[in-house]
Parts: sequence; C-alpha cells; structure tokens
Amino acid sequence: MHPYKNAPSRSFWSRSVSQSFRPNEMIAVDYPLIKHGDKVASAGSCFASNLVPYLTRSGFTYLQTELRHPNFRQIPGENLGYDKFSAAYGNIYTIRQLLQLLRRSRSMYWPSEDRWITGDAVIDPFRPGLKYYATSNEEFELLTRQHLKACLRVFSEADVFIFTLGLTEAWVSREDGAVFPACPGTIAGTFDPEKHVFKNFTVLEMSADLKDFINELREINADVRIVLTVSPVPLVATATANHVICASTYSKSALRVVAEEVSTALREVTYFPAYEIVTGPQSPKEYFEADRRNVSVAAVDQVMGVFLACCEQPHEGASSASQTEEMRLSDDIELLAKKFADIECEEVMVEKK
Repeated sequence: MHPYKNAPSRSFWSRSVSQSFRPNEMIAVDYPLIKHGDKVASAGSCFASNLVPYLTRSGFTYLQTELRHPNFRQIPGENLGYDKFSAAYGNIYTIRQLLQLLRRSRSMYWPSEDRWITGDAVIDPFRPGLKYYATSNEEFELLTRQHLKACLRVFSEADVFIFTLGLTEAWVSREDGAVFPACPGTIAGTFDPEKHVFKNFTVLEMSADLKDFINELREINADVRIVLTVSPVPLVATATANHVICASTYSKSALRVVAEEVSTALREVTYFPAYEIVTGPQSPKEYFEADRRNVSVAAVDQVMGVFLACCEQPHEGASSASQTEEMRLSDDIELLAKKFADIECEEVMVEKK
C-alpha cells in the first residue's frame, strides 16, 4: 500500500484530464459556496463583473449599496463598469488596493493625493473614469463620503464576498503608498515621476495584504465567507522590462500562489478555479477571442456553470446547466463576456493614451 493506491480519479492526469475531463470535479467543497438567501458581494478585476448577471438571473441576491436615485435611472450609466459591482468602486486590480478601500471606508486611512483638479473637474484618483465627476471640492467631499459609506455597507452586510485577483503590477504614491487603479495620466490626472512610482507586488506582500484584508473585514463582519478567484485575462501591457507574456505569467502565477496560501490558512476561504478552467491545457482554443486575450462567452458559460453547481440552487429542481444556457442568450451576458476588457477596464487605457 502507498498514498496513491486509493486516491480518487481526480488525482490522476490520465484519468481526469486525458480520458474524461469533467470541470465540476475541479472543485470539491463540503458546503455550498452560496446559500439561498445569502447576500453576495464582489470585487476585483474586469473578469469579476461577468458573474453578476449569472447570479442574479439564477435567483441569488447580489448586494448593491450604491444605486443611482430613481430620478436619474434614465441617464446613461457610468464608464468602466462602476455600476456593475456592489458599490461604485469599479475594477479593483490589486489586493493592496482592496485593503486600502476597506481601511478608507472605516476611516482608518486617508491618502494624501485624494483628488486631481483639472479645470472645473475634481477627479477621484481611485475612480478616475467616472463620467459624472464633481465640479467643486465641496461636492467631491460629499460624493466621496457617500461612496465610502456605501463601501462600508458592502463590507459589513455581505454573507459571501467574492474577490477576483487580477494584477500584481500597480502605480502607487511615493508619499504614502496609495495604490491607483490605473497609472496617473492614462485616464485622468497627470503622471509625475516625483510623485508616482511603479510597484510589482511579491507573493509575500500580497499574501500578507490578503490575510490582513480578510481579518480586518471579519472585525466588522465576523461570519462572512470568502471566495477567491484569479482572472484568466492576461495583462494588456507591462511596466516591467519583461515581455508581456512573461509578465503575465509571473502575475497570474503569483496571484494563484497567494490564493492557495490564504485559502489554506484561513477558515471559510475557498479558492474557485476559474483561471484553470479557462487557461488549462484541457481548455479549447475557443475559450479566448482571436486576440488571445479576451475571454469568450463559451468560457464564461463554462466557469459559471461549474460555479453555480457548487451553490445551493435557489430554484428547486432547476439545473445549473439549463440556467446557464438560458442566460447565455441574454444581451447583458453577451455584453459582459465578449471583449469586456476593451470596454470595462482602466488597464486597457494604457494603449489608448
């Protein structure tokens, strides 16, 4: 006898990949990722916004605390996906950025470079793509307080918090380390090498940040469950000296290690293998668009089919497969999943400026 003798088929490449690959076998949890009645919140990179319509169409409760007033519902929505997350924080690419948002919402951290003034516009450096920006310091401070209050509600009220880890690269303030979602000057503001510096986070730094985030989150929401994923979308550009493929490989590998370390170390933190489903050697070529960067509708369908199979079904007797096929046909899924990075991400603006 030896340790491999009675191992399940999912432990062997020949049995679970070469011969009969079943994506549902890639995750084994002894509790539903989401239970009926749970309030679900999410944050992360562009890929994270794909799960929202699947969850809502499946009957789950997606927590949103920063909706526009009914009188303004007919006005076109915000740029860059600010309306698509639980609060209007938009894409959160790095773990440090998420940790700082939690601390800002708890009045534990105040970035020194908290606004950019350009003409009559007062721009939020941490939401630089807002279409409806403040036009005075007074209005900016009011809107920022309102936004951070909405963020605090998300952190305090969520039963399940899903975070998609996206990038290791970031631009930060030299003065206090504040992390910007995009390099200053690419969307708004002005890049100043005396103020702004490039940072490529290490595994050690990110693991510590993510543990700090979860521990501090549980100070205000003791029973929240965490689901971690890694975005399969490669970098649009790198500020390192490496080829963008090498930079992407480091970024995704480091994030995957962090997700494994933290999900192993902390209670009720689960890693969901969206990255492996889309990018693994078993994945068909059709899981990426022709540019080999944007994830296809078919790939998102597969990811969410597996995810929903790990959740308690809100609709009795409904299969996640049939729900997913029905949802795939909707316009909102198509818009979110097909080339969403070109539409939704601050990151892509690097190539446009």
